[in-house]
Amino acid sequence: MPDYAPFKQFFWYDWGPVFYRGRLDGSARVLCIASDPGATERLVGRTLVGDAGQRVQGFLAKFGMTRSYLCLNAYALALVPSQAADGDDVLDAPDHKAWRNVLYDMAKTAGVQAIIGFGVQAQHAVAKWPGKGTTPVFTLPHPSSHDAAALADGWRAAIPQLRALVTPDADGDTTLPNYGAQVAEADYRPIPKRDLPYGLPAFVGDDAWLRAQTPAKFASVSRPHPDDRHTLIWTAPKTV
Repeated sequence: MPDYAPFKQFFWYDWGPVFYRGRLDGSARVLCIASDPGATERLVGRTLVGDAGQRVQGFLAKFGMTRSYLCLNAYALALVPSQAADGDDVLDAPDHKAWRNVLYDMAKTAGVQAIIGFGVQAQHAVAKWPGKGTTPVFTLPHPSSHDAAALADGWRAAIPQLRALVTPDADGDTTLPNYGAQVAEADYRPIPKRDLPYGLPAFVGDDAWLRAQTPAKFASVSRPHPDDRHTLIWTAPKTV
């Protein structure tokens, strides 16, 4: 991995990298590119496992994907949101671009039928990747988008296209309801245990218990100020 030290002010640098979630054995038919790992991803060591990841899992389920996917990032380190405008400096750094494109080339095996860029940073990374070739690319809102209507509209429009393009998994269901006016609880799916490292608590990958609270919460891991670059707080559900 290239050195992030010259750009460390843009990232939660001291927590280190997170690289992927999903299939690394060449069986993926969908390649998902997100922006960067969040706090939950840092603790779990896999990308797209928190609230955003559970939304993506529900999105994949709607066109029959239960396992044949691979999720990567534009950045291996977590990007501080207020620094996102400077992210292109990292995307364009020659060593970062070269490494990222080799990673994407390795991920895009012959079986990949679609590439999905979730959010602006991921879409910029995909646009700078020559190796995508003629594989269809979908540019969709990030699962954590604050524009609920635009998120649902973009994802809703993509589902029939992806159903027509991507071969579903044998246990997939391509007849699930499409999105309504916004992403609802029924549109989430837990992260499969096969995607997670061994030995994690049972609740990891399913935050329905948080979303059911009043008011709803969307993350079991937080970065508390003022030491958010060095401190994470992880909350487990209470047992009965």
